[in-house]
Amino acid sequence: MRRPSKNSPPKLYPDSQRLIALARETVNAASRLEKRVWEHSMDAVIQKLLKTGRQDALDAALDHLFKDEVNAYDALLQTIEAASESCEIELDGVLYDVLLVAAPVLAWTRFVIPHGPIPADIQQALTNQLTAHVLAPNARTFIAPQLFSIDQLPYSHSQTAAVTRHLAKNALKGAAYRPLQTMQETPPFLADTRYLLVAVAAPAGEPLFCWQTAQNPLAAAELRDAALSAWQAQGGQSMARLLPGCGVELMLPESFFAACRKADVRIRPASIRAAVHYLTQALSLEPSGLRAVVAPFGEMSSATPASEFRVGFATKDSSDIIYGIVWPLYGQEEAGDDYDVGNIISDEEPAAAGSTGKQQNAIDEILATLQEQGVVCEKRHNERFPLEYCDDCGAPLFADITGELVHAEMPEDAPQGVARLH
Repeated sequence: MRRPSKNSPPKLYPDSQRLIALARETVNAASRLEKRVWEHSMDAVIQKLLKTGRQDALDAALDHLFKDEVNAYDALLQTIEAASESCEIELDGVLYDVLLVAAPVLAWTRFVIPHGPIPADIQQALTNQLTAHVLAPNARTFIAPQLFSIDQLPYSHSQTAAVTRHLAKNALKGAAYRPLQTMQETPPFLADTRYLLVAVAAPAGEPLFCWQTAQNPLAAAELRDAALSAWQAQGGQSMARLLPGCGVELMLPESFFAACRKADVRIRPASIRAAVHYLTQALSLEPSGLRAVVAPFGEMSSATPASEFRVGFATKDSSDIIYGIVWPLYGQEEAGDDYDVGNIISDEEPAAAGSTGKQQNAIDEILATLQEQGVVCEKRHNERFPLEYCDDCGAPLFADITGELVHAEMPEDAPQGVARLH
């Protein structure tokens, strides 16, 4: 879920006020027909703002609704996202629906996870595999010849809409591809996500994906699972060529925003697994030679829930934090005031009494992943810590076993050439 701006509230432009009113009426609609009319009006305003790059007006409306009108906020956000990740194009008298699709790839390595241009032969192989295993028979597609990191994806809704229109022309009209933006360098992580960006087009109203072609809707889930398995098996071979030295897991290609959200969640346990593998290899330790410290971090206001957990790693014979990973909380995980994580526990102890809700699910998953890797959680801090970072390098600070916020530093005697990542 999008977080509101922490700056002063943006000015409510006339179009922002109109969107706020339309979102409220959409939520209050007493029938599906009434709701469709409001949604159509809201979509028209959004399309105008996206085409003129007025992200400020969209943000102003979202920020205004975020705190106290969650249903209206969700209705507006869903409509903005749908408008920015899809478009209609007419070609030779046929109207096409076009969807911007992201195909996430989870990757982990001791080295550097590549990103950048995709060679033409691999682009063609991926196109063939996507067409054969994932898309509907009448769908047309274009894969951007670039493997993106999350920092290189379109950041705003207006940018997303521009990318959607650009790739749609590639898919339907064979327009020349131009790089979406200057590809900035990506910080090195042991586990990270890479993305293919794809335009999928089909005649208006016809299926885009193969599971939509099921004669019996009860069979759609089976077709979707089969599509994922085939994409992982066949697309995985091509992806291994793009990501040498990396373990990879391909996720199901889906609409841009949905796929990105799912990838954000799925990469979190992979980060812990990659960290344990890295530390045991770099320091010649067994997983049992490591211990973990888990703590919630966020704004210190009591009215604001924690926004992330940070997991620091130390060796059994030292309390120094040598490495750490951030486990962000998303959507409903951030909501709720029922978070109580207890004090010192091991990974074998039950959850603290009163620890319920979405955030407890997150801490349970962290502990389960640590236990799966053979690492004991030495301490779970109860108190929330501020979102502090190193003044020199910007790396997040981690809570040690005493509750002091420290910089993660690999031992001085670690082998030369070992990446000192945060």
